[in-house]
Amino acid sequence: MTRHRFVLGLLGLVLAALPARAMVATPPDDGTAARHAVLLVGSRGNFCTGTAIARDLVLTAAHCVLPGADYKLVQFDAARQPALKDVVQVVRHPQFDMNVLNRHRATADVALVKLAAPLPSSFAPAHLVGTRGPLAVGEHFVVSGFGVAVRGDGKTGGTLRTAQLTATGRPGTLQLRLVDPKGNNTRPGAGACTGDSGAPVFAASDFALTGVVSWSTGPNGSAGCGGLTGVTPLMRYRDWIVDTARALGSPVP
Repeated sequence: MTRHRFVLGLLGLVLAALPARAMVATPPDDGTAARHAVLLVGSRGNFCTGTAIARDLVLTAAHCVLPGADYKLVQFDAARQPALKDVVQVVRHPQFDMNVLNRHRATADVALVKLAAPLPSSFAPAHLVGTRGPLAVGEHFVVSGFGVAVRGDGKTGGTLRTAQLTATGRPGTLQLRLVDPKGNNTRPGAGACTGDSGAPVFAASDFALTGVVSWSTGPNGSAGCGGLTGVTPLMRYRDWIVDTARALGSPVP
């Protein structure tokens, strides 16, 4: 089996094995986020999105890179041919709690993935959020991920797609809940799903990397996707990200 067929086969198995949670009802990315977002796969069948914050460092969700598995970055060339790139180290936030996340509660769902080699020049590190005012209901965000476009259809995954979502509920530094304003969580709309965990959440106002996707629901709290997109904001964890990146030899601004 060629390396290309192996990668495609791995992606197919991953997509087929996962429950439905992806960037549904959205078009392919127009290129704005393509310079930042990356695709990660694990040897136990998990499949997530991450964000380049240095040439050889990726930020993703901690639940995407749990112990006991090996992880690779999937890199596509101009012809959409995939290749696996090595990961040399994974560092999860020490306060991350998977049991808390499973209850859709706030936890430090952030991790850093150190790559064996720098990303190509087509990628650029995303600008990490700095000092800013409090998050507000109705604030606009851009979410980009490699998840499936149609719930339950693994063949629609692996393409970067972008959703325009707004903050709802009580946004704060512990958790941010986003919704498609067209349906407002009352009917299926755009939102995160399979493969979008760890995806970047950019503030629409200045495209600063403000959070990572942690979970999703269907409309009105049902199972699936197209309802709420749960986000771990990065303001609280920025110092940890910066300090850990520096310790890994990949400083970020």
